[in-house]
Amino acid sequence: MHMIKTCFKPCLFLLNNLLYMYCKCGETDVAKKLFDRMPTRNVVSWNSLISGYTQMGFYHEVMNLFKEARMSDLRLDKFTFSNALSVCGQTLDLRLGRLIHALITVSGLGGPVLLTNSLIHMYCKCGRIDWARLVFESADELDSVSWNSLIAGYVRIGSNDEMLRLLVKMLRHGLNLNSYALGSALKACGSNFSSSIECGKMLHGCAVKLGLDLDVVVGTALLDTYAKIGDLDDATKIFKLMPDPNVIMYNAMIAGFLQTETMAHEFANEAMYLFFEMQRLGMKPSEFTFSSILKACSTIEAFESGKQIHAQICKYNLQSDEFIGNALVELYSLSGSIEDGLKCFHSTPKLDVVSWTSLIAGHVQNGQFEGGLTLFHELLFSGRKPDEFTISIMLSACANLAAIKSGEQIHAYAMKTGIGNFTIIQNSQICMYAKCGDIDSANMTFKETKNPDIVSWSVMISSNAQHGCAKEAVDLFELMKGSGIAPNHITFLGVLVACSHGGLVEEGLRYFEIMKKDHGIRPNVKHSACIVDLLGRAGRLAEAESFIMDSGFEGDPVMWRSLLSACRVHKATDTGKRVAERVIELEPEAAASYVLLYNIYNDAGIQMPATEIRNLMKDRGVKKEPGLSWIEVGNVVHSFVVGDRSHPNSQVIYVRLEEMLEKIKKLDYIDEKLVSGASEPKHKDNSMVNYHSEKLAVTFGIISLPRSAPVRVMKNLRSCWHCHETMKLFSRLENREIILRDPIRFHRFRGGSCSCGDYW
Repeated sequence: MHMIKTCFKPCLFLLNNLLYMYCKCGETDVAKKLFDRMPTRNVVSWNSLISGYTQMGFYHEVMNLFKEARMSDLRLDKFTFSNALSVCGQTLDLRLGRLIHALITVSGLGGPVLLTNSLIHMYCKCGRIDWARLVFESADELDSVSWNSLIAGYVRIGSNDEMLRLLVKMLRHGLNLNSYALGSALKACGSNFSSSIECGKMLHGCAVKLGLDLDVVVGTALLDTYAKIGDLDDATKIFKLMPDPNVIMYNAMIAGFLQTETMAHEFANEAMYLFFEMQRLGMKPSEFTFSSILKACSTIEAFESGKQIHAQICKYNLQSDEFIGNALVELYSLSGSIEDGLKCFHSTPKLDVVSWTSLIAGHVQNGQFEGGLTLFHELLFSGRKPDEFTISIMLSACANLAAIKSGEQIHAYAMKTGIGNFTIIQNSQICMYAKCGDIDSANMTFKETKNPDIVSWSVMISSNAQHGCAKEAVDLFELMKGSGIAPNHITFLGVLVACSHGGLVEEGLRYFEIMKKDHGIRPNVKHSACIVDLLGRAGRLAEAESFIMDSGFEGDPVMWRSLLSACRVHKATDTGKRVAERVIELEPEAAASYVLLYNIYNDAGIQMPATEIRNLMKDRGVKKEPGLSWIEVGNVVHSFVVGDRSHPNSQVIYVRLEEMLEKIKKLDYIDEKLVSGASEPKHKDNSMVNYHSEKLAVTFGIISLPRSAPVRVMKNLRSCWHCHETMKLFSRLENREIILRDPIRFHRFRGGSCSCGDYW
């Protein structure tokens, strides 16, 4: 300003200094105006402005200036070309970078190490490490930056073995490791290649010898390396040794605690503690910090803390970050706040497949399966390609809805897009087909899985168990052990369920002992409940009760309810009364226990206590869940309740049902109780038993589906004896396969018999 007021005319040297000053201060607009008014310019003038634009990230303007500089009469120097190469690396413009490389060669400037380093850096950034290595090998002069740039290039493409060889070669040339080289090499050690642990510890030793272990760059890389390979003890020690840990180090430590799903569950609280410590020290969390800590909140279900952190995110105006947006969608979806999850989803400006998957998963996890399917169709309509995790979640939704047609279409989509062979998808397919009642397709999918993991085996074993294929489940379990895969607690649960449903008492008890003694797996309440069910179904009620008392789960109502079900099967009224009182005491709000005791009295013909139980439920406000059955026809799920007449085809359904009921009366072996409904309560309208929800759903399926197609019906409650016997007769009368799924197992009716063998 003083020079302008005094009309001072500065020389070129002073003008270049002014230009450099404005560029360094970020005032590129002022610098450009000064540049345009300069009466004369030299290469320093051009270099100053080009460098200023490069530092500000104005890459398009840099290349325009570079072209103008070439058209001038000036001879460009190494600094001009270096800035241009830097822009090519940042924009990944390999074609332009090669042209500039050619210009450098033609201009005779190939010797300076600055240009050698710029070329190596540019080629590495553009993914051509082979050309970078060619420049490196043919260079007349190299310095530490040359080596470090090439090392970083190999790390970037994951060529860790070549990186190590180059590192050794660098040391043999007498160059000492610096913090940049060590940081790049340690970054590779965190990628879990074959010798990553040994290499990381070796480099750690070098860092200590060189006195670089407390350097911020090296310390952060060491911490990140140990965290990524799962060595949290050493990572924590390094973190505590650092004199002034920064935000990046806190981020690395927090991310280390949440590295895997197992670690996240175990160390999420430690991650939360570090986040609060950052705040106490006055550090400003970054986008990475917030996305990581939201993951910790989701893991330990700390939803209130998550909402408070969301408020901080809004305070720092970071809610538009895509990673934070995805983490918020997951947090609210897991907490059941689907509406809040949708708001976060719609407020994220850059939606990717992870955003969609988080939202879809939230709907599915909260039982909103139809909503999940709708979102999946919207995802496809948006033009984005679902990944294997999205497909797996959608197959899970179809499994829960028993929507086999939708599941088959998603299966076909996965195969068409080339991701159908992912093990996670094949495992979900097995589960989907099995839960939809198609155990044959589930078996076929399992056989087509090239590398079945423990999940594949466990899902297939459990599926066979649910379908009453006890022998097949046990044989599969033995085959799995023979293949060298160790069973886990879920695998053993599937085997125990199979033994229970198949009446394999001694085998079930043997597997229970093998689980404890040979595999060191501590039984949980589900394993123990299977043994109670196993003994109870076999009529060994006293043993089952004794097992409960010795199991350590005698305070869990699930155990006693399993015994109570067995009491009803074996008409053990006295034991059932005592057990029911225990269950009701442990879980007074659950309707299932009251209903079981009511049925025990009712089956025994003791009406007064049965009536008292019903009155007790009324007094306590305990309501029985209404029976609901559903069937998929033409990609539409049709639901029914007892006596339902809301369906558009209800008139046709009732006419056909009455016709079938009349026909089965003529079958010579039918039990009179089945016709009369004598097993139902005396005070209840016996005609209603003929219109239970599963009967209506099955009749609708018989009317609507081709004769060759099985009728698959799902129900939320266990079927009554009357419906079970009726389905057997319907399957014989109509010569149709009827598959009925209740909360416990599948019943496959064919030719007048059921796959359960009436052992249910």
